[in-house]
Amino acid sequence: MKRTHLPLNGLRVLDAAARHLSFTRAADELAVTPAAVGQQIRALEDLLGVILFRRTSKGLELTDEAAAGLDAIREGFLRFEEGVQAMRAGQSSHVYTIACPRDFFAAWLSSRLAAFRETSPQLRFSLIGGNGDVDFAEANLDLAVRWSDGPGDLEGIALGPRGTVVVAGHDVPDNAPWIAWPGDPAGDEPGHGVREVHISVGDAGTAISAAAAGLGRARVPRLLGDAGLATGRVRLLGPPEDGLRGYWLVAPLPQWRQKKVRALIAALQADQP
Repeated sequence: MKRTHLPLNGLRVLDAAARHLSFTRAADELAVTPAAVGQQIRALEDLLGVILFRRTSKGLELTDEAAAGLDAIREGFLRFEEGVQAMRAGQSSHVYTIACPRDFFAAWLSSRLAAFRETSPQLRFSLIGGNGDVDFAEANLDLAVRWSDGPGDLEGIALGPRGTVVVAGHDVPDNAPWIAWPGDPAGDEPGHGVREVHISVGDAGTAISAAAAGLGRARVPRLLGDAGLATGRVRLLGPPEDGLRGYWLVAPLPQWRQKKVRALIAALQADQP
């Protein structure tokens, strides 16, 4: 049977514009101009013979004709993504590619991956450093761990406690200079004042090592701080500080639905208190 030609670019633009109800925000998502979005929508309307959007006093509004087809269109794009992912990773169902901060891997994830692998010795792991801000398609990622305030547009679960702690070496005064690191949640935020920083390091794990060496105090993710406190390398300055940020395990929905990914997610969730 001959398949109907599908205007995939136009349908992709329709999906984005319908989600945002804004040609401008859809253009930002798709990295095109609002004019290009408008042109694609008009071309799609001409092809289908229906009006897809109306402008009202409240802004952009979907027509009934457009709304009637959106669920099927979105399901179709999801199936496309799943098909591409299956072709890319189907032959390596025993290999996990994970982007993860090195300090988080050392303090928390490594032991849990080792325990997970005991149940399936054939499993292999490929770790990519960084804060998980890696393109999933380009790096062929299954999962990423990010220090953030949530999963954003991805699927995700929180790993460990959120918030921060302030730690310092045992012989360092409570008002010692701060140790800065990228992602440091304190900065010069209201309530913390202008900080006296004498050293900047690459990540929170190195900040803890610098604090243990007597170079100052550091505000670090609670999960990493708790690990440093447990070993006696550093001492706690004040109570834990609540916050939105924490470590999140994230992935796009097609990866999140993979059987192997669901198995690892279940194992990590079971290990949490």
